[in-house]
Amino acid sequence: MSSEIKKKFCNKIEFWIVIFFLIRLIGITNPPIEIGHNWRQATGLMVSRNFFETNSNILYPRIDDNEGGTGIIGMEFPIMNYIYSLIAKLFGYTHWYGRLINLIVSSIGIFFFYKIIKKYFDHKIAFSSAFCLIGSIWFAFSRKMMPDTFCISLMFIGIYYGTEYLEKGRYINIFLYLLFSSLGILSKIPAGIYFIVFIPLFFTRTNPKQKIILGLTTIIPLILTYTWYFIWNPYVSSKFGIWYNSGSDIQKGFYEVSSNIYMALEKFFISSFCSYIFISFFIFGIFLMLKKQNKRLIYVFTSILLIFIIYIFKSGSSFTHHSYYIIPFVPVMALVAGYSISQIKNKWLFIFIIFFGITESIANQQHDFFNKKTEMYKLELESIADSVSDKKDLIVINGNGNPQQIYLTHRKGWNCVNKKLSDSLFIEEIALQGCKYIFVNKHDYKEYLNYKIVFENYDYTVYEINSEKEYIEKNN
Repeated sequence: MSSEIKKKFCNKIEFWIVIFFLIRLIGITNPPIEIGHNWRQATGLMVSRNFFETNSNILYPRIDDNEGGTGIIGMEFPIMNYIYSLIAKLFGYTHWYGRLINLIVSSIGIFFFYKIIKKYFDHKIAFSSAFCLIGSIWFAFSRKMMPDTFCISLMFIGIYYGTEYLEKGRYINIFLYLLFSSLGILSKIPAGIYFIVFIPLFFTRTNPKQKIILGLTTIIPLILTYTWYFIWNPYVSSKFGIWYNSGSDIQKGFYEVSSNIYMALEKFFISSFCSYIFISFFIFGIFLMLKKQNKRLIYVFTSILLIFIIYIFKSGSSFTHHSYYIIPFVPVMALVAGYSISQIKNKWLFIFIIFFGITESIANQQHDFFNKKTEMYKLELESIADSVSDKKDLIVINGNGNPQQIYLTHRKGWNCVNKKLSDSLFIEEIALQGCKYIFVNKHDYKEYLNYKIVFENYDYTVYEINSEKEYIEKNN
């Protein structure tokens, strides 16, 4: 009976994907107050909530720290945010839908990653590689309200159906390839690095017509992506005045990365797997594939690495400072690590390596599943705001560049650094633009301001600013 269970479940990657899906449901309903990348999640949550509450036009994503304007911003194509808003229309808005959407799509993405590798390598390599990917940085980031694993997962689904079209020629496959690859690269440009895996397939004995159709179809997501990122986003940024991150100049990015080479290498050798076991097998796998002259693996690794290096220099200092920038390349690293692990002939040693690699990775990422008690006070912000103001009132808060707290107030307005609170000209200027309240986080700013206090507790002080009319009268 046990051998039958093992055959039915334990040897199937679907079983393990579901198991680790369930593990990552721990804390899935948490608000975005974990230490790691809460700022990035808060931005995505703002966009989702504004689709739900303000304007559902997907072409005009909006943030809450809008500086008294519309908040319309140039950003990644907000498909995950939009799906979130549609779910909110059915069930009401809550913080954690984005986490669950990402976790579902990223889990499906691992399955398609496995299917692609199994098709072009073998089951054992695919099985080992999928486990390495599950236990990589994907373990934590696949449950965050961020598009980084989401976009790559969509691309894997698209790539799989693209290969199916080349082999079988069914139009449903080319449609699914177009749909998912377009959504993947639109969600975030780095997902597009995986288009390069098709090049060797064009030299096989596949039907020439199918090759031509696949090639022409691939142009569509590239055109859509260029239009969104290099035409629409700059237009939106210039019209509505919200900064748009178009990356660094390549030369400047090269200098920024080379000046912080240790931090850049850390993303490859620490952040990627969060496991010394898996990273050791990745390094060993590089030597092994070269020694055995595994041409297919060498091509996948080197071609995607070369494109990824361009992405690194385009990202510049952002790559060296943010761990999630390594995510697009981690599946390739997982493939190489999985390849070397798959060479282990002893069944128990193979299980031992997989088990302890996963365990080490989870141990190094488990803190991301729990909210820090010292941050829980921020969850009072919306009830505080509701006690002193209306939803439409503009506010300013000393978030010091992190939009988390202005998101949690469920208000719009300004996110300022501490020193701006004592800048009377700044306060006067934003008051003239309609700002009515100053929210001060007392953990970050201890001094009192010369304005009327309308609320105070251990964590926050809220001040009412004079109206525009009172400012004009005062200054005349």
